Amino acid sequence: MPRNQLIKVVFVLALIVGALFSLYPTFQLGGMQKNEASLVSQIMKLTGLTKTDIEVGLTEGTLESRVRNRISRDSLDNALQVAGKLIKLNTKIIKVEGKAIRRGLDLQGGTYLVYEVDLPQLLNDVAKNKDERLTDIIKATQKQTDKSGNDFFDVLQENFRSRNVRLNRYFGRKGETDDDIIKGLQKASEDAIDRTIAILRNRVDQFGVSEPSITKQGTRRIVIELAGIQNIQRAKKIIGTTALLEFKLVRDSEMVWSILNDIDRVMRLKRRGQQPAKEDTTKIAKADTTQFEEGKKAENKTVSLSDLFGGDTTQTKAGKDTSLLVDQNTFNEKPFTSLLRQVTGKYSNVISVPVQNVAAVQRILQLPKVRQVIPSDSEFLWRIKPVVVGENSYQQLYLVKKEPELLGSTLTDAKVQISGGAQSLNAGAAVVNFQLNSEGTKTFAKVTGMNVGKQLAIVLDHHIAMAPNIKGKIPSGSGQIEGMSSIDEAKDLALVLRAGALPAPVYAITENTVGPSLGKDSIQKGQKSAIIGLLLVVAFMVFYYRGSGFIADFALLLNIIFILAFMAGFHATLTLPGIAGIILTVGMAVDANVLIFERIREELRTGKTIRASIDSGYSRAFKTILDANVTTLITAVVLYSFGTGPIKGFALTLSIGIIASMFTAIFVTRLIFDMITSRVALKKLSI
Repeated sequence: MPRNQLIKVVFVLALIVGALFSLYPTFQLGGMQKNEASLVSQIMKLTGLTKTDIEVGLTEGTLESRVRNRISRDSLDNALQVAGKLIKLNTKIIKVEGKAIRRGLDLQGGTYLVYEVDLPQLLNDVAKNKDERLTDIIKATQKQTDKSGNDFFDVLQENFRSRNVRLNRYFGRKGETDDDIIKGLQKASEDAIDRTIAILRNRVDQFGVSEPSITKQGTRRIVIELAGIQNIQRAKKIIGTTALLEFKLVRDSEMVWSILNDIDRVMRLKRRGQQPAKEDTTKIAKADTTQFEEGKKAENKTVSLSDLFGGDTTQTKAGKDTSLLVDQNTFNEKPFTSLLRQVTGKYSNVISVPVQNVAAVQRILQLPKVRQVIPSDSEFLWRIKPVVVGENSYQQLYLVKKEPELLGSTLTDAKVQISGGAQSLNAGAAVVNFQLNSEGTKTFAKVTGMNVGKQLAIVLDHHIAMAPNIKGKIPSGSGQIEGMSSIDEAKDLALVLRAGALPAPVYAITENTVGPSLGKDSIQKGQKSAIIGLLLVVAFMVFYYRGSGFIADFALLLNIIFILAFMAGFHATLTLPGIAGIILTVGMAVDANVLIFERIREELRTGKTIRASIDSGYSRAFKTILDANVTTLITAVVLYSFGTGPIKGFALTLSIGIIASMFTAIFVTRLIFDMITSRVALKKLSI
């Protein structure tokens, strides 16, 4: 064998060995998953655990304890032995999965989510001035954008122009033009979306989803594909949580009562259809507050929304359940505070609202005249979870400073721990311990040192997680968040705090959940179509080109092996459209050989020797093959660059297939012909 042929043969053999080595974990994974299914079935029979229980136990490392809790001592050893085998096998599967071909969302199940960034909220956050006019413009812009589909910022600029309002009143610098401000807002929006994608990817990675797909779509949408996840609702909660962490001081009781009295005045006069009078303010300011005194119970009475709002139809139309629970002793003179209760007896500035009254209280707090009596530097915030006292549930309401003392951006770490200590009310419960950076530590120490005896609310996404009393200066820069109902909730909170807050809220506009049964069906149909297509092509090549057809079929087989090996080696994802790309590549791979073989036939008809015909056939067909494949490759690259999800999967396998087919059709088949003609003196070529 000539030296150059030997080098080529060694090179091709090395590629084949490398490809098979890369594909070995994929074949190995199939057998391991069958064994895993068998072990899971055994545990289900022995213990009565469901498949979901077993999967969660494997994920959390609690499978053996779950088995112990569900089985008698007689069968415990056998069950634990099977569970031990499953745990070891699952550990191996996790390692092998990282080396095998990954299956996409449509092949193994999961969820497909499309989120949209809340640009109106982003504008509210970056505005230097905020008033009713700005709110109206932003709302009108959002409404027009949803209806027309035009660019949000173009519509925003037109709305400011039509109202004869300069943008620099609310955004940008004084003297800056509207066009420059719009460009700046567009840049801030793009930056917010890019940061949102980075934060979401960090969150999903920590959640444990294998190779998630998170991509930008258009100017304000984000597409998230989570393949093979076990808890879709939990993942959606982690993704959708803004995780804006703030520390705000709770206002003292005197200020709370002053504002409550003002709201009562507005509501009483609203019910009577009157305008506020100066003398009425004095009367209400001295109103009795005994219904909130510890130990004194309100005399409950059921009223309707129309009773509360004095027949205001704009307020009474909302909501199906219009029944409210009020204190009948104070309802006429104090309509608002009659909806409230004080059940904790700990702080007189902590307001409790019966759950059936929450919607009505929220509506009252949004009334324009009520908002006028709430100081601009303060706001009412709800606690995240209700409190249960006896058989009744209450939602707690706090009045806090609007400007936070400290932001969550100074947080460096958040970990879940189990609260200990016999004196602790939360002993044995999951808590989240957080640590601040040096800047946050200084600010935290200053705030706690200057406000001893006051409450500091820990606010997450504009809801209060807890509001502990400051007992003394905290110089360590660490703290604790309590009140989680489960270890999973604490883990999720710690996760989103570590990953950071989203620069703007996001909300889901599309959700498609694909079950594993559909994925299995997709795999079977895809495999079946690929096998049928491959067999038909192989049969045609042998029938039409005889011995040369076998050479082309060998090259075709190598082509498929190289495609799959590349996907396994570079951890690419195989999707159903990707399988379609492979099937298309099968046809394109033999197309090159068809061009070459037809050219060789033409050269043989002219009377050239077999060797000369082969050389001429390859050299003359090469340009045509190159042109056809390069143009297709360019199209595939464009599809991959600008496409999403399924389109990318198709473009990826098509691109790899084009490169592999050119190598196998031109290099490998030519090498085989050269080896045959150099060793055997052929009188006739089987083609």
